Amino acid sequence: MEKTLIGPLIERELGTGAYAAREGNEGMARVCARRAAGMAIAYWLESHPHPGWGAHAMQYLRSVHTEGSFPQEVRDAAFRLAARVTQNFSSPLPNDPIADSRMIVEFFLP
Repeated sequence: MEKTLIGPLIERELGTGAYAAREGNEGMARVCARRAAGMAIAYWLESHPHPGWGAHAMQYLRSVHTEGSFPQEVRDAAFRLAARVTQNFSSPLPNDPIADSRMIVEFFLP
């Protein structure tokens, strides 16, 4: 997929996630953030194949977290996004899924 096509899809996910967060729907915000980050990583993987990284956003995020060649802040953002949350979507980690997703998107889609 072309960058000109993926960018608007990612922005729509992030916008939906930001709206959900403002409305108090943390679960939807997190889902949208994960999807946006996953799209950016999937786009990057088209030209930088990494066998074994999986086939969906959660697997991509876990792989980014463990990839030592990426900047630590990107790896940390991937870890926070991939972390399990409680049933009420609270996390023991500092949590801004939209900001974490934006960091990942900006890294993989410069």
